[in-house]
Amino acid sequence: MKFVDEATIDIAAGNGGAGCVSFRREKFIPFGGPNGGDGGRGGSVWAHADRNINTLIDYRYARRHEARNGESGRGADQFGAAGEDIVLRMPVGTIVTDLDSGEVLCELLEHDQRVLLAKGGDGGFGNLHFKTSTNRAPRQKTPGWPGEARKVKLELRVLADVGLLGMPNAGKSTLISAISNARPKIADYPFTTLHPNLGVVRVGPERSFVVADIPGLIEGASEGAGLGHRFLRHLQRTRLLLHIVDIAPFDEGVDPVQQAKAIVAELKKYDPELHAKPRWLVLNKVDMLPAEEREARVKDFVKRLRYKGPVYVISALAREGLEPLVEGIWKHVASYQQEAPLPDPRFDNPPAE
Repeated sequence: MKFVDEATIDIAAGNGGAGCVSFRREKFIPFGGPNGGDGGRGGSVWAHADRNINTLIDYRYARRHEARNGESGRGADQFGAAGEDIVLRMPVGTIVTDLDSGEVLCELLEHDQRVLLAKGGDGGFGNLHFKTSTNRAPRQKTPGWPGEARKVKLELRVLADVGLLGMPNAGKSTLISAISNARPKIADYPFTTLHPNLGVVRVGPERSFVVADIPGLIEGASEGAGLGHRFLRHLQRTRLLLHIVDIAPFDEGVDPVQQAKAIVAELKKYDPELHAKPRWLVLNKVDMLPAEEREARVKDFVKRLRYKGPVYVISALAREGLEPLVEGIWKHVASYQQEAPLPDPRFDNPPAE
């Protein structure tokens, strides 16, 4: 299935039904009085977070979503039926933004979270509502109110604890397949990964975290070069970034230190807040170096890069050094105490009728 993380759709709630002007007509009852009912309310449009959906592809092809209008009122005190609501199921992590005003309508961060996007119009009043002691035969009615309509942008940002970033062919896909249940495409050419991959890493009973792998970055990504800049948004909710570096590049003219500095510079250009996140250095493909040269190469790399954070030396293909890395990630992720956000009254679900 194609991965789609952006879509623009039009949504429209239903209009309320019009009220009715009617009078009771029965034999031997010459002055039955008004009995025109109210119109029904229009259907509303809701967004519903579903953890079983991981892409917005359904909204790439279905661009228009309209709820039904409410029925008009009828005589004999009959009120019009309400229009049926429509529920748009979206992946957890979706941000819904009003394109006209730029206002963020909601962020779907939990499974089964439900948010009102467009409210249906109320139904109009029938002449039954206008009856008074001095106006016993009212002929007034009101039309239904229109429902809300807006154009919204859907943007998916995956929810992951750890994000992998690095140059193409640095070994990110191999790493996520080695430590999790994800099975991304792996090949010996650049840009094998074309869309984000998520994997769940199980450290032990009730001890797990989620890792996100995005396409590789190259120099100039912040200006649109390559593919990775399109998916950097998926790292903005992570708690930790792993900078994967190929310490033994196949091309002898490639300097891993310069590649690492280029990635850090592109990250800072794209989003300073993302650049400020905790970032660990993971030196991959150490099995390609002779055993007697590994320690010296690692020390030289860290010294030239002027990096002072945690450094892990691994071989994702040979499964070397993965246990200390996974255990360190788990301790870092577990140290965060997630605070529950205060509820926003605008997004509260209505009481069940």
